[in-house]
Amino acid sequence: MTNDSRLRMLTGLQPSGDLHIGNYFGALAPFLTMAKEHETFLMVADYHALTSVKDGNLLRQNIYNIVRDYLAVGVDPNEVTLFRQSDNSDHMELGWVLNCMVTVPFLMQGHSYKDKVAKGLEANAGLFTYPMLMAADIVLYNTDVVPVGEDQRQHLEYTREAVTKFNNNYGDILKEPKEAIMKSVGVVPGTDGQKMSKSYKNTIPLFGSREDIQKAVMSIVTDSAGDRPQNVYDIHTLFKSESELNTLYENNAGKYKNLKEALVEDIDQFISPMRELRDSISDQDVINVLQVGAKKARAVSHETLERVRDVIGINL
Repeated sequence: MTNDSRLRMLTGLQPSGDLHIGNYFGALAPFLTMAKEHETFLMVADYHALTSVKDGNLLRQNIYNIVRDYLAVGVDPNEVTLFRQSDNSDHMELGWVLNCMVTVPFLMQGHSYKDKVAKGLEANAGLFTYPMLMAADIVLYNTDVVPVGEDQRQHLEYTREAVTKFNNNYGDILKEPKEAIMKSVGVVPGTDGQKMSKSYKNTIPLFGSREDIQKAVMSIVTDSAGDRPQNVYDIHTLFKSESELNTLYENNAGKYKNLKEALVEDIDQFISPMRELRDSISDQDVINVLQVGAKKARAVSHETLERVRDVIGINL
């Protein structure tokens, strides 16, 4: 056990491709603020990614990339336990135990599973049972809070249900976590005015080159009827204060190209230091961070799993 008296927080992200500024302002920045107030475990959920990623080389590269992303935006591996799910087999073992606590009809209510079925896509067994692996991810670390968006609340409900079933059978062994709803998740506007999302193809890359940023910003949909392009302004509010923007937009009323160029400049100035740091992080740096994180994670999770193994009768 650690001596940290703060509440413990765990979150994880699948290594599923490049991040955009919506990811940063909607999830990463709030997470960094919360991490200062909690004992924090940050997991690369690579086994979860197998439900959709079927290219080994792509998954491997995405793992390197997501750790670089975390480090570049300000995650300090000396303060945060940054680790990879697959480096700790405790997750898979407890996931199986929790699978044995819940019913098939219960798992069939999972949002991701139902959405895939409704769309006629392959709902593989991993997708069907992943809520219990996610529950294992959380309870292994005696987690107090898990930051999620409102649409992810069900994940914590599933975890609590599994914990309740286990504790009813074996005693008060596993801790029930609480969700910390991140209100800002999902409100960052994209280049077309909708929520910024890779699926909408309306993103501005978080670590893109200046040329990448310029291409994305110049594609922002504008309404030629007004003096102020609202979609440009809404994104600009992420980078400048309202008073600064009001002066800028009043001085350039109707000059959409000027305002987009100003947005390009502000985004590039913001991203540039993170982009340079990210470019300096080698594959070996990533491996070193993950090795240290895995050792710290296992030291905590092993204690939980040993208690579980005792009460279910596995330990002799």
